[in-house]
Amino acid sequence: MREITPGMGRDKVEVTLPGSKSYSHRLLIAAALAEGESRITGLLRSEDTLLTRDALRAFGAVIEDDGEAMVVTGTGGRLKACAEPIYLANSGTSMRLLTGIAALGEGETVLTGTKRMGERPIEDLLVAMRQAGVPARCVNPTDCPPVKVTGGHFEGGKVTLDCRISSQFLSSLLLAGPYAPKGIEVTVAGELVSRPYVEITLDIMGRFGVEVTHDDFKVFKVAPNQSYRPGAYHCEPDGSNASYFWAAAAVTGKSVKVMNVTKKSRQGDVALVDVLEKMGCTVTHEEDGTTVTGGELSAVTVDMALMPDVVPTLAVVAAHAKGTTVIENVAHLREKECDRLGCVATELRKMGIDAVAKESSLEITGGTLTGSDVETYDDHRMAMSFSVAGLTTPGVRVLDPGCVKKSFPTYWDVFETLQ
Repeated sequence: MREITPGMGRDKVEVTLPGSKSYSHRLLIAAALAEGESRITGLLRSEDTLLTRDALRAFGAVIEDDGEAMVVTGTGGRLKACAEPIYLANSGTSMRLLTGIAALGEGETVLTGTKRMGERPIEDLLVAMRQAGVPARCVNPTDCPPVKVTGGHFEGGKVTLDCRISSQFLSSLLLAGPYAPKGIEVTVAGELVSRPYVEITLDIMGRFGVEVTHDDFKVFKVAPNQSYRPGAYHCEPDGSNASYFWAAAAVTGKSVKVMNVTKKSRQGDVALVDVLEKMGCTVTHEEDGTTVTGGELSAVTVDMALMPDVVPTLAVVAAHAKGTTVIENVAHLREKECDRLGCVATELRKMGIDAVAKESSLEITGGTLTGSDVETYDDHRMAMSFSVAGLTTPGVRVLDPGCVKKSFPTYWDVFETLQ
């Protein structure tokens, strides 16, 4: 348990964050698929990204860490099959991205994880993989991991993919696509949720020399006979993790500048500052970072489909705002590390806030918060989001604060610089 001390010690604070989790996963995968050596600086070293690193090692990539950078000697897209199951805990990004990559292995690979991972649907990705010639199935009759993928059969070609649960299904196929004999052409059926994360995938593939074309994010094509180009790459700081520090400014009325996270970033979660500005904050964009200064907060109605990971952060800010905030189009949050709609509403109600989780939305009526023990549900974003509430409210105690190791192991050290 960690009790949060209310208040910020200074009116203006600058914080520096570790690398983006989304970029780190994709940089490691692209480097592992390249032919030759890549040196990557700024990578996030967290539970999730290290699970991806270790899985790529099991597939045959050589990855060394000299403290400053990870040096990856890639496989050229020729992966080993893994005799033992690859354990990915509750890292949904690792599971989804690596399931497609496993199609490049020679033989059978099993990817598994925690009990919660066994409740997170993945069958839509496997359906598309089977269309591309890959024997891929869930081990249990649940449409959820563990999954079994038999590599060596990835022909590629035209597939149709349902991305309403996760855009990572699409990223998984695109990342493996250059090594399919027919390339890959993916038609997205229905809504593509979390599109900025696909943009990150396209950015990384382009930086590594792989061309992907798309028709307004509806049909994606990766031509065959392309390969990832090894080289020196850098990972930018994490926009999702920046959200907690901008939120701290919003609820306390102080100023927080997150260094090296700017509006030029492709990370969709950086757009949270635009929402905070509509709620009454002042936002200052500079070349070396973005500053949020808190003000009198008012409720908003906002579609958060493109930045779902910062919904818990926004919910805590909304609890401090005048009026009822409506967060729309976020049904896919129920399939995250926990049911983030239901769990956020539950924890806010424990703090005296009227919060209602609906099928695809969250409604929060701002008010006076009271102290509470915050259940994290083994979800890093619950712990970090509700720590912000403790800056305004005595008696906020975060249970299982160590769960932040999933994405931000040094979170509490950086958080303390606010106080």
